Parts: sequence; structure tokens; C-alpha cells
Amino acid sequence: MESLYINSYPDLVFFPIVDFKYQTGVCEISGESYMEDTYSFYEPVIIWLREYMQEKKPIIFNVKLTYFNTSSSRFILEMLDLFKKYLNEGNQVIVNWYYKKDDPDMLTEINELIDESGVDINIYTVTLQ
Repeated sequence: MESLYINSYPDLVFFPIVDFKYQTGVCEISGESYMEDTYSFYEPVIIWLREYMQEKKPIIFNVKLTYFNTSSSRFILEMLDLFKKYLNEGNQVIVNWYYKKDDPDMLTEINELIDESGVDINIYTVTLQ
């Protein structure tokens, strides 16, 4: 299995950067996510996570999204649901979410995802690009 890296920036600013490192288990998604066809973008990401989880290795999932639309949030929730199941099987997952301090709407979205998924998310305020 190899790492997963997807970067369409600057050509497609509405696609996030995905950097999932196989060797370390550090997985990061950053930027903005509001593409039309979220399924085509996120399906390989979900497949990669499922394959990685078969190895029962720890995961650190860092989210640095500055914006995401409703259809993207469904896939984020699907990833969180995968993490919840993985945790319930006795595996280790740490989810860190970094957001701009001056973005209360993002904080609301994060808290809604916590409520819906049941996954603990460490929330950090930062200055994002």
C-alpha cells in the first residue's frame, strides 16, 4: 500500500488537498471542499482509509478545511463513522480539526459533526492560509 496524495490547487481551488501518509498514519485534508461531484473525489479517499484500517495501525487525522459544502460534509461524516467503528474495534484514531478563530460557523459545523458521529475531535484555533 502506498500513501495517497491529491492536489489540484491552484487549478481547482474548490478541491481540497489530501495527504495521507502510509508510513506514519498521519492523514491530512486541507483547503476548501465544494466540488460538484463529491463522490468521484472522496470515494478513493474512503477506499484508501478502509484498506489502511485493515492493517490495524494508528491514525492521526488532521482537518484544515477553511470551507466545505453539504455534500462534502456527508463524506467527512462517513470518514468519522469509519473512525468510530475503528475505535470501537480497539484501534487508535486521533482527530484534530484546525479552524480560523474568527469563523464561528466552522466551529458550529465541527460540533455538529462531533454530535452526529460520536467521535471526539480535538479542536484548535489557528491562522490558516
